[in-house]
Amino acid sequence: MEKQRRARERKKVLVGLAFLLPNFIGFLIFTLLPVISSLALSFFGWDLINPPQFAGFSNFAELFRNDPLFWKVMGNTALYTVMTVPGTLVMALILALLVNQKLRGRIVYRFIYFLPVVTSSVAVALVWNWMYNPDFGLVNSFLSLFGIPQVNWLTDPNTAMFAISLVSIWSGAGYNMVLYLAGLQDIPQQLYEACELDGAGAFQKFFSVTLPLLTPTTFFVLVMSLIGSFQVFDLVYMMTGGGPNNATRTIVSYIYDNAFRFFKMGYASAMAWVLFVIIFLLTLLQFRMQKRWVEYYE
Repeated sequence: MEKQRRARERKKVLVGLAFLLPNFIGFLIFTLLPVISSLALSFFGWDLINPPQFAGFSNFAELFRNDPLFWKVMGNTALYTVMTVPGTLVMALILALLVNQKLRGRIVYRFIYFLPVVTSSVAVALVWNWMYNPDFGLVNSFLSLFGIPQVNWLTDPNTAMFAISLVSIWSGAGYNMVLYLAGLQDIPQQLYEACELDGAGAFQKFFSVTLPLLTPTTFFVLVMSLIGSFQVFDLVYMMTGGGPNNATRTIVSYIYDNAFRFFKMGYASAMAWVLFVIIFLLTLLQFRMQKRWVEYYE
């Protein structure tokens, strides 16, 4: 009996491994191997045509010492992060609070707010390019009703990054709205009832119950949004191509340019690993800081 039981357990383990094997093979080929290859390639100079030439740390040295555009794109990425992450969190929370109310047709509202998330980023960029058109775009047409002069949203270095950030907030708020909605529905109703017995109003309940108990959700949304903001590429590539005058060029778009336009694969790999270190350190910092403001309800 003991041998049969062990045989059945081994069979279950083998069946489980068989199901995991395709995904594991895909992870090895399409994730782990490219990551290791990029790390090795960061110490070489390679133009995709000639054999790689060992360069040591020269790619990293050039990156930090002789490439002023690198610091420019890092500043652009930081600016994009500062504008989009807080905006996305606030917008997502507001939408979640609205669709969590007992309203007629709230499922329809949830669908409408979530629709930009599943819409192709290319389609989003094309539509917003048209809306930002300085001559006949809807944005300038609306602002003209209030006497605001024409704005060259995507061709003015002072407004281009702000315009892209607005699109990013609009397209990403729906996903985070769903996360906040799940967090809202997980808050025990008896806590609100206790607040009402103490005479608390809507604002007091929000700041005393809702906001503190949503801190775990806010922490997750913050971490994921920060990582995503440092990896922005598609909207920038489709809407401005990094212009005007590199005002919207971000670190990932700069990596793409070096790799697939200038064929500096080793230099692009070095830049990618610098980006990885930055994201890793910021994420680690957030996990260390969460103990100061995240509250878990038990």
